Amino acid sequence: MKYFVAGHRGMVGSAILRQLQARGAEVVTRTRSDLDLTDQQAVRDFFAAEKPDAVILAAAKVGGILANNTYPADFIYENLMMEANVIHQAHAAGVQRLLFLGSSCIYPREAAQPMREDALLTGVLESTNEPYAIAKIAGIKLCESYNRQYGTDYRSVMPTNLYGPGDNFHPANSHVLPALIRRFHEAATKGLDTVTIWGSGKPMREFLHVDDMAEASLFVLDLDPETYAANTRPMLSHINVGTGQDITIAELAGIVADVTGFTGTIAFDPSKPDGTMRKLMDVSRLAAMGWRARIELRAGIAQTYQWFLAHVAELREV
Repeated sequence: MKYFVAGHRGMVGSAILRQLQARGAEVVTRTRSDLDLTDQQAVRDFFAAEKPDAVILAAAKVGGILANNTYPADFIYENLMMEANVIHQAHAAGVQRLLFLGSSCIYPREAAQPMREDALLTGVLESTNEPYAIAKIAGIKLCESYNRQYGTDYRSVMPTNLYGPGDNFHPANSHVLPALIRRFHEAATKGLDTVTIWGSGKPMREFLHVDDMAEASLFVLDLDPETYAANTRPMLSHINVGTGQDITIAELAGIVADVTGFTGTIAFDPSKPDGTMRKLMDVSRLAAMGWRARIELRAGIAQTYQWFLAHVAELREV
């Protein structure tokens, strides 16, 4: 099979690319400068020329609370356009198999914990990332709608908070774990006495290593249609991917401080937003199909920190 991995330079896309290459699979990729996925004609021309057999849509505009609050129009527009163009043009080119990567933020702010797949569209979203969440929900519904109308086999996986090699470590626009790694590293390097973290430290979060996510993505994509259909009810095509375990932000900060060698005080600023207080995925459906995460959190953070140290001089600043 010939695979198109959209977003192969991102953290998730690059991990999926590595695993496909390890299989010896034929993979086609394009950088953003070579193919603007928000450009309908460019995407149409790409599919007409390359004719992939399967598509993995890992491309997305992502960021933490600050980035989502600052650039809401960019987050909803760019993600909607990429999803609509890739999914529609894949169908137009006759692609029958597609995997869309979403996010746990699709679920309501007050969703029962752990969050089941059928919690989708049952309540109000978290306001700090609502535009991004709406775009991801639209991606799920695009896949469902093309499956209903055209009989395609387009699947969606919803990962929990991801981390690992290739993450964005920008001090303002990154997600919580890479941001903590960078801040504690810099504090330890400079000999600072205190690191202050946004919020109360009480919210609980679940974290999944990107290599586990890549493995789970290909596991779901490879499932035969009968097995996949047996584990997804009609009109519920997405599957949660996570570890099924969470910790507080304060506990996470303690692990990162230890891994990076920071021995000072960890303080919290409750005047800053906490976001959703808990976001734990119900991963029983994926477990019933035969997949579970393997990489333990502390070991994954330590490995990610070593990657950070090896690449700190070249990390992007946007």
